[in-house]
Amino acid sequence: MSADKRIPVTEETRKELHELKEPGQTYDDLLQELAQHRRRQNLEQRFQELEAADSDELTPLSDV
Repeated sequence: MSADKRIPVTEETRKELHELKEPGQTYDDLLQELAQHRRRQNLEQRFQELEAADSDELTPLSDV
């Protein structure tokens, strides 16, 4: 299902996105890639926070 929507951006942002875009890549593909990258970064940050947490604050898996 394809729905065309307009996303207002500044000219500077449009230029930055254009520079990131690979030849033949659509802006939709680029934005999906950027969103996936952000989700991975957030997940990695969450894992790092969990690893850094005091072990007393965590429940052992055997107790779950």
